[in-house]
Amino acid sequence: MSENTNEFDQERQTLLLFIWRKRKIVLIITGLAAITSLVISLFLTPIFKSTAIVFPAATSTVSFSEQRNAKASSMDFGEEEQAEQLVQILQSSRIRNKIVHQFDLMNHYEIAPDDVNKNFKLGQAWENHISFTRTRYGSIEIDVLDEDKELASQIANKIVDLIDTVKNEMVRERTVPAFEISQRKRDMLNAEMNAILSQMDSLSQLGVVSIEGRANLFSAYNQSKSESDRSFFKSQIDMNLRYGATFDGLETMRDEKIVKLSKFEDAYEQAESDANTNFNHKFVVEPAVVADKKDKPKRLTIILLSTIGAFIFSVFALLIKERISELRKTA
Repeated sequence: MSENTNEFDQERQTLLLFIWRKRKIVLIITGLAAITSLVISLFLTPIFKSTAIVFPAATSTVSFSEQRNAKASSMDFGEEEQAEQLVQILQSSRIRNKIVHQFDLMNHYEIAPDDVNKNFKLGQAWENHISFTRTRYGSIEIDVLDEDKELASQIANKIVDLIDTVKNEMVRERTVPAFEISQRKRDMLNAEMNAILSQMDSLSQLGVVSIEGRANLFSAYNQSKSESDRSFFKSQIDMNLRYGATFDGLETMRDEKIVKLSKFEDAYEQAESDANTNFNHKFVVEPAVVADKKDKPKRLTIILLSTIGAFIFSVFALLIKERISELRKTA
């Protein structure tokens, strides 16, 4: 162990001595790299960042059910599942295409409309300038980088606004057909109910009554004293004997339709609400503001990395050159 330590110390001392002997070359290369990186960093275009933070909502509907889920309140913040869904929506082409069209980003990113790789270049530019990140608190951070600080904040806030627009469009793609089916079903039930009531009205005009009314007809017939009264009640009884069963069947069907329509009404109202209401699917924690300080480039970081890189490169280059010279002498 001590031998390895001694060898390491010797190699370190040898390296330090080598750097000291070549200090002028190393300093010149390192100094030139520092000056060059400083000059280049001064000419780099400043990039500004605007950030908006949103929380997903726990629910995107209004429940008409009496057994309402307590976690489905419109006041509740969404959890991990809703946050993942929101990130997927933010990363979708639906939002990207709307932003690209509204802010003319093809022209802003200097992508020619007739370029065969325009979609690929646009995708790369979008990923380099706009990002969506889940925070550890369950919120979504929308970051927009751009040379124009006003444009960066406008894009970030527009993306926040488009969350509701795009998600409502996606929801309506399913809820509108479902509502149309519910509407057709409701219209069909109402038409069947009206047909039943129409038939019952026709029979009622002929004098057909319910079971209770028929019992009263027999009682009135037995108690009638004049021949005309007895003839009238006799004709009514005959009519009820002829069509009474039909009237009873229609009455049963009417009651069943009333119950069915009553149960269907909640589902219809729910479908109507889902199809026709624009919901708010997020809580805006922090809207994007115009940045007052550039985010990139960080000149000090560029200079330090360039200087350290030049120093390490110069040392290794000199070591390799020294080794090559030794090999030539021994060859």
